[in-house]
Amino acid sequence: MSTEWWPRKVLAPVFPAGMEPLPPGLTEEDRSAIAQQKKIERFMTMGSESCVFKTAVTAGGGFGLGAFISLMSATFAYDDPLSRTWTEQTMSTRQKTVKIFKDMGKGMVKTGKGFGKVAALYAGVECVIEGYRAKNDMSNAIAAGFLAGGILARNSGPRAALGGGLAFAAFSGAIDLFIRRETAEED
Repeated sequence: MSTEWWPRKVLAPVFPAGMEPLPPGLTEEDRSAIAQQKKIERFMTMGSESCVFKTAVTAGGGFGLGAFISLMSATFAYDDPLSRTWTEQTMSTRQKTVKIFKDMGKGMVKTGKGFGKVAALYAGVECVIEGYRAKNDMSNAIAAGFLAGGILARNSGPRAALGGGLAFAAFSGAIDLFIRRETAEED
């Protein structure tokens, strides 16, 4: 029995780059469109995995969450209309409504900026740490929480920066532990 058939039957065919066989139903004219589509997909993947993109998306989400929380808490600020000052009692209903909405808008922007700043700082630091370590584990969240908490509390002195870092690290670790927990399998 001859053994010459062995290498040819087992090895996979090798094609030069860009000359791979096309999927069924496509012609050679479609090859350039497929190559362009793969190039765009590669750029979009690289962009969405970048720290700048992750930080910007997280900052936007933080701003939205902060604005929503401020909007919900603003409803408690106008609980007793009789306790208003004399100038507000002489205002028309339209003027009062405009004033209330302006106050709510200012509060939403202020709170949204604060939440967005914290979210962007944490996400950016975590992404840089994850890229440096080339790992995705709880240590990244704890280290990022410690650095972000320390940076946020830096103006209050070294003890406050250390305390802020420790508190933010504990919070980040607890959230990451909650997110990474394994769910029990249902039988």
